[in-house]
Amino acid sequence: MEKRTRVLILGAAGRDFHNFNVFFKNKEEYEVVGFTAAQIPNIDGRLYPPSLAGELYPKGIPIYAEDDLEELIQKYNIDECVLSYSDLSYEYVMHLGSRVIKAGAKFSMLGSRQTMLKSSKPVVSITAVRTGCGKSQTTRAVVKILREANKKVVSVRHPMPYGNLEEQKVQRFASIEDLHRYKCTIEEMEEYEPHIAMGSVIYAGVDYEAILRQAEEEADIIVWDGGNNDMPFYKPDLSIVVVDPLRPGHEISYYPGEVNFRMADVIVINKVDSAYPEDVEYVLENIRTYNPNARIIFAASAIMVENPDIILGKRVLAIEDGPTLTHGEMSIGAGVVAARRYGASELVDPRPYLVGTLIDTFEKYPEIGTLLPAMGYGEQQMKDLEATINNTDCDAVVIGTPINLARFIKINKPYTRVYYELAEIGKPNLKDILSSFLQKI
Repeated sequence: MEKRTRVLILGAAGRDFHNFNVFFKNKEEYEVVGFTAAQIPNIDGRLYPPSLAGELYPKGIPIYAEDDLEELIQKYNIDECVLSYSDLSYEYVMHLGSRVIKAGAKFSMLGSRQTMLKSSKPVVSITAVRTGCGKSQTTRAVVKILREANKKVVSVRHPMPYGNLEEQKVQRFASIEDLHRYKCTIEEMEEYEPHIAMGSVIYAGVDYEAILRQAEEEADIIVWDGGNNDMPFYKPDLSIVVVDPLRPGHEISYYPGEVNFRMADVIVINKVDSAYPEDVEYVLENIRTYNPNARIIFAASAIMVENPDIILGKRVLAIEDGPTLTHGEMSIGAGVVAARRYGASELVDPRPYLVGTLIDTFEKYPEIGTLLPAMGYGEQQMKDLEATINNTDCDAVVIGTPINLARFIKINKPYTRVYYELAEIGKPNLKDILSSFLQKI
């Protein structure tokens, strides 16, 4: 046999495993020497197990830290590094590529044709151009409309396999007990629990071929619920993409968000109530330039607060969705918006009170500023989050995350939750577009 191409898959515990499964797994011309890990803490040092890796990899495949990229290329004589994670600025992508090329390897990406699985059922995908655009509330709105049309809907979420990979091969979530059974992190619960609360089923895991085939058995329509700004793993029959005018221009300057932007059948311009009109117009001009055939929906993220009196006149700590503040690079979230709208006297800076792994998070993402990301990728991070909240000198806590953190951590001061849902403005709206879609399938 000719020499196998020695490959390193650059990832973040999600797209990387999918790319391996659908493209590299059974091809003898390639030898995947390892995965690298970035963005998510504590996911390197694991092994992609033999049971998932297949017959060509009886010992499994190791997962290394991306920080050691150049050394890995030299040590293992790597021929090609395949970029397989998301929400990266074009500058970051090319710096990463330059590191690879300087070390002597080829830098590459896989395309949609190589990585999108075809379903036997219609697929509606909801993706975005950046983390934190509003995919989750858009997905919930789509699921609700389809169910009201008497369709059996099953959602499949972009992977977040941060634990035991064998146990996470195929995960089906239909109850709160399922969240506990799979030992979900805060980040996972934030995405799965809102579907469960709707009485809806959502899948996730590692093997998205197996997940798709099982989901097809109980669904009329598959809804792909995207993560970060990654492309769908399933070929969509209707592609809905959410953009954020609070970050105008990011729709054409982040990988692979621009891919989603260009392939969209429908573009939802969210947060138009919070954005400057000129920034909304800038996004519209990019749609006219890069995807003029896309249908456009205008929307706002409607903010609702459980107990506004806890905010009024108080010094508050705002807690926001972790990934939105970290690699999503947002400097504001639902918690901050609620604090300002409901009369907080001050946003308290959590940085003097940080504990443990939260210190590392702020060192890596110093632009977070006076907000606290709800980091919960593991038990220790959850303990550090609890200690940081309780150490902080504030009158009250505003929880702007998709789930109630107080269910998992003890908060020693008054707190209130913030909810946000998609509020469409004008026509067409999602119901119009989905009704038309249903008539064609």
